[in-house]
Amino acid sequence: MKSHTLNGALFGLTLTGLAACGGGGGAASQGPTPTAAPGSVSLSLSDDASEDWATIGVKLLGVALVPQGGGSNVTVYTAASNAPLLNLAELDQISDVLAKAQIPAGTYTAAVLTLSANPGDVLLTASSDPEAGFAGTAGATVASADIRVQGAQGSAGSLTSPITVQLESPLVVTSGQSTPLDLEFALDHPVFIVGHTANTGGTKWAVSFKGPVRHHRIADLTRLVLRHLYGVVTSVASDNSSISVTKELPALPLQTPEVAVSTAQSLAILADAANGTIYRDLDAGTVEVIKDFSHQSASIGGKQLRVAARYQSNGSLVATRIWASTDFNKIRVSPEGHVLHVDAANSRIVVANEAGIPVPILVNGSTEFVSGSTTLGTGTSFLANHQLVRGFKVQVSVVDPLASPLVAQTVEIQSAMYEGRISAASTSGFTYTRNYHTPTDDYSQSLGYLASTAANGSDASGNAITGFKYWNFAFPTLVSSGTTAIGDFVTTTTGSVNLGGVIGAVNVEGASHVQWGDGASNATGWYAPWVVLMPHKLPLGSVATGLVNNQFTANILGGTVPATLTVTTTSGSATLVYQVDRNAGVLTVSPVDISSAAGLTTLTNALSVGTKVKVSGVPLANGTLKAYTLIYFTGDLPVS
Repeated sequence: MKSHTLNGALFGLTLTGLAACGGGGGAASQGPTPTAAPGSVSLSLSDDASEDWATIGVKLLGVALVPQGGGSNVTVYTAASNAPLLNLAELDQISDVLAKAQIPAGTYTAAVLTLSANPGDVLLTASSDPEAGFAGTAGATVASADIRVQGAQGSAGSLTSPITVQLESPLVVTSGQSTPLDLEFALDHPVFIVGHTANTGGTKWAVSFKGPVRHHRIADLTRLVLRHLYGVVTSVASDNSSISVTKELPALPLQTPEVAVSTAQSLAILADAANGTIYRDLDAGTVEVIKDFSHQSASIGGKQLRVAARYQSNGSLVATRIWASTDFNKIRVSPEGHVLHVDAANSRIVVANEAGIPVPILVNGSTEFVSGSTTLGTGTSFLANHQLVRGFKVQVSVVDPLASPLVAQTVEIQSAMYEGRISAASTSGFTYTRNYHTPTDDYSQSLGYLASTAANGSDASGNAITGFKYWNFAFPTLVSSGTTAIGDFVTTTTGSVNLGGVIGAVNVEGASHVQWGDGASNATGWYAPWVVLMPHKLPLGSVATGLVNNQFTANILGGTVPATLTVTTTSGSATLVYQVDRNAGVLTVSPVDISSAAGLTTLTNALSVGTKVKVSGVPLANGTLKAYTLIYFTGDLPVS
């Protein structure tokens, strides 16, 4: 698991409007199902970056909403009979549109996701350059026999893992309108993917879908960044304003040549009638700007498309760019993935594609760096000053797909994230320092704050926020904003604990998905609209003194000073505690609720001297670490 920051991430289901009417799904409860005229909801997925994984493939079988007051759950998405694997590692703070549907207007209080949990239904492929201490093998795919989905239900061959997510506030779907809903799956959650290499040998992986998913409200649908979508054209509207596309995904694991898998979900894509859509016919080698599909109507049917699109406020999808070919591999040839390395001295970047394979790409004087419709810079100078760093999510269009090495024509920055240790915080900005397994990828980047008058979403009560905001990873609904936010942030980030040895100082860490321009100084360049404060993941440790008055100490591998760790037992904000047990090659992860007397007793008894532990904590000014998560091990113990 990653030791610094927001890795792994945020898998968001964005329900903004829907397109196939949903019936029942899941357990029914007493009361009426909403029967008013339908409202619109669009379903999409998003997450955040993972340094350790190139592929986290899951099969999402269905999504349903729970009506307020009872009634049958309302289905908003059902996968095709042979559900394709969705790679969560590719959805870094961007969304992948899955489907559209209509559901009855009404109020909904929860969402139910159903994921497939059979052997082979979760695909894990390690990154080619994971963090130091990663339990897996770089670039290797984990054998399905070594992956166990926790809490699977049903019979062999039909195992599922259902997840119920309570919404922060009820979702009100209004007749004739689009209503956004975003559900985030935190890939960095401590028990989402747990690797265990025992002293007896062999690495096993436990995957838990229960716990990491949470509700995240979308303030403005039009600001949602969408991943390029792939599909085959099935029809053109009679007025040529739009096309219908059956969405496709690449088969996972990736094949050579790649194979498209149909999702059976149909999407309507509009041409940009106001600004024009850039349409590239890769077979003919032509490029034109279109405002409708009249010129393509006779030839576009059955073609494979890659589409860069954006939402309009009414939930419709408008294409900004389209690549078309009769060959699926032609539209897939341009690398999409996370930046793995930046070599400014040699004008080269390396992008890890969906299979985790590093793809070297040269940057020349004509290469454009863009975000949405905004050109950020041109040429090799953009690589200087860490304006593009490891972890950014990009889609690269190349000059010649047959060239070796590839030369970038356009680098579209889909998601820009800086992360790491926070230092030098002041009223004008702060600095992120990030260290990687490969030292040449390290960076130290200073960022300013969002302008105090700029809109920045809303709080848990729906009140509009302007200016910079921050929150603790453990409490995403408790946002600090307003005129005192920057001053409070400066004070909050001063904590530090020194464990000595190779660990040294443990400082406050954070992560920000940054934006370009319109910062407090109104200058160009990246700035931070928000910071999420992250718990620091300590290496494996062993208990030195047991739990007394909610505090214990542990000797941490690589440190010379025992860490003093405090757990919180308050219901709703208690430290997340898990027992990891490995026996006879079976890995089991069990939550322990220490807000209850029984759970606290279980933990107290478990933390005997020598017990192996892994802790994620936040350093405090008093020299202790407040534990956000605590994992203790039983059975076959992990290696140091």
